[in-house]
Amino acid sequence: MRIAIVSDTHLPRGSRTLPEACVERLVSADAILHRGDFMAVEVLDWLEGLGPPVHGVLGNVDDATLQDRLPERHVAEVGGARIGMVHIPGPKAGRVERLRRLFPDTEAVVFGHTHLPEHADTGDGFQVFNPGSPTERRRAPARTMGMATVGDGGRVAFELVAVG
Repeated sequence: MRIAIVSDTHLPRGSRTLPEACVERLVSADAILHRGDFMAVEVLDWLEGLGPPVHGVLGNVDDATLQDRLPERHVAEVGGARIGMVHIPGPKAGRVERLRRLFPDTEAVVFGHTHLPEHADTGDGFQVFNPGSPTERRRAPARTMGMATVGDGGRVAFELVAVG
């Protein structure tokens, strides 16, 4: 199973759109995980129209309609894996341990908010992953998204993808 992972799309904003490389991966995925800061409900509706099931959580700049439709935290069950989702991960110090406590029965946690790619693997089967933003890189070297593959036994392998 292939999972496309995005966060912090911050759309609509002027003429900004998702890069084509991002859209191609979203369409071809088996599932999409969006970890907040869609900004407008139309972005969620558009993603849902691409075909793959969309799992989303609320970001700190999402509109009132999104606040009614999305939870702050979610566990997505995809391809035999349980992946925790949250927008704001808290301070970098202690982040992995804090996210593990927040989602104790998951193989991984994906988050957003910082716009900075991050991947930590504890070595005992638990991981945290932030693929940055495909539209607003801020201090990151590139606009990015993530792809994940769920293998046998629910093991998740993450990949960071530069999209612009």
